[in-house]
Amino acid sequence: MTESVLSLGLQMMCIGMGFVLCFLCMLIISMMVMSKVVGYLNKIFPEAVEEPKKQSKPAGDDTEIAIAIAAVKSLG
Repeated sequence: MTESVLSLGLQMMCIGMGFVLCFLCMLIISMMVMSKVVGYLNKIFPEAVEEPKKQSKPAGDDTEIAIAIAAVKSLG
C-alpha cells in the first residue's frame, strides 16, 4: 500500500513539474517573439525624440554667485 501511494506521489510530482516546465518554456518563447515584434514595430513607427531646450544664462547676471558668497561670509 505504501509503495503505491509513494509511486502515485512521484507521478503527480513529475506531472506537476512537467506542466510548470512547459509553461515556463512557452513564457520564454512568447517573450522572445514579443520582443522581436516590438523591435520591428519600433523600426516602422519610431518614437519622436524631443531635443532639450538650452537655457542660456545672461553674461552679466551673477546674482546667484553673489548670494552664495554673501551666505558663506555671513556664517564665518
